[in-house]
Amino acid sequence: MSLRETLAYRPNVGIALFNQKGELFMARRKDLPGEIWQFPQGGIDEGETPEEAVWREMQEEIGTQKADIIAAREEWFLYDLPDHLIGKALGGEFRGQKQKWFLFRFTGMDADIKLDSFEAVEFDAWQWVSPQDILSGTYNLGFKKDVYARLLPSLMDLFHAASRD
Repeated sequence: MSLRETLAYRPNVGIALFNQKGELFMARRKDLPGEIWQFPQGGIDEGETPEEAVWREMQEEIGTQKADIIAAREEWFLYDLPDHLIGKALGGEFRGQKQKWFLFRFTGMDADIKLDSFEAVEFDAWQWVSPQDILSGTYNLGFKKDVYARLLPSLMDLFHAASRD
C-alpha cells in the first residue's frame, strides 16, 4: 500500500466570494514561490460545522465578513495532492482535501478587505477576477489549476441559479 492510500482527506471549506459585477475574489499566496493565486479556503476545526468554519476562514484570510451566503455546493469536493507534495503539504498528514464550498455575495467595499488582519497572513495581494479569466493562464494557480477546472463549472452553475432567485 502506498503512503497516499494510508492518508485521509482533510476536511476543508472553500469560499467563492462574488462582487456585484459577478467577479470572484482571488488572492496571491504569500508563502508559496511562483506567485500562486487561489480562492480563500481553510481547514474545519474539531467540533466546528462547515458554516462556522467558512465564516472564521473568511475573517482570518481576508479580514471581513461583509458578505451573504447565496448558495452552498451540496456535494463535498475531493482533490488529491500531487505526488511530490504527499507527506509534505498539509502537515504531511493528508492525501488531499475534502471541501465544502460556499458562495457569497460581497456586501462591503473593497477597503473592507484587509489581508493582514490576522496574525498568520496567507495572502499578499488580491483582485476581483472575471470567472472566464481564472483558467486563462493569466494567474498561476499551481497544481490547483486542474482542481479549479473541475470545480468552477459547478460554482458558476450555483451562482447563476442563485442570481435568478
